[in-house]
Amino acid sequence: MAQQDARIAIVLTSHGTLGTTGTPTGFHYEELAAPYWAFVDAGYAVDIASIAGGEPPHDPSSLPGDPAEQPGSVARFRADPDACAKLRETVPVGELDPAGYAAIFLAGGHGTMWDFPDNAELGRLLTAAHGHGRILGAVCHGPAGLIAAKRADGSPLIRGVRLNAFTDAEEQQVGLAETVPFLLESRLKELGARFEKSSPFRGCAVHDQGFVTGQNPRSSRAVAERILTVIAENDTQDAA
Repeated sequence: MAQQDARIAIVLTSHGTLGTTGTPTGFHYEELAAPYWAFVDAGYAVDIASIAGGEPPHDPSSLPGDPAEQPGSVARFRADPDACAKLRETVPVGELDPAGYAAIFLAGGHGTMWDFPDNAELGRLLTAAHGHGRILGAVCHGPAGLIAAKRADGSPLIRGVRLNAFTDAEEQQVGLAETVPFLLESRLKELGARFEKSSPFRGCAVHDQGFVTGQNPRSSRAVAERILTVIAENDTQDAA
């Protein structure tokens, strides 16, 4: 593995409200923390980026006030000074080097539905990283960022790719189907993705053509572990 390939970037939303409702949102803490520790514990250096840079907003519902109720990965993240420093000072997504990472991971949270899909810098990053043979990972609403990635002919990068994301049924069940700007599952299908899913709020991770995607927060760790497996398999093939 080349030295630059021993890094993974996690990208977060910078959008902090649910449309015009005024209700706060942002990134989902477990969808940041679980992959972060999976990557770190596997020996990778992890950079945390966001659309605008600086400290991004988090979805309050993803961070119980009682630390005893927080997922273990979240409690560990918030107790770690280095991790917290990275979160306070995220790198603007436009400054990431697409060839400098083994994988780019898009964490979810409802904020992504507003600032991921049309962000040109994110689209260029993902398209270029995929062109360099890097893995693109995303979980829950994170796959909204894949909408921004285009091939040279302008067609969606995800056309014909097996993908997974927060489903329309799940959006209905959390009561936000009329609040989000579009339904993610439906949009991915419209763009030609081959959508696969499990039952609502069950874990599910899908790998295809250099994309590793997951359905909901419960899928976060599984997506990260699948990314690590795919990287290792690619390294073995390259060395053969």
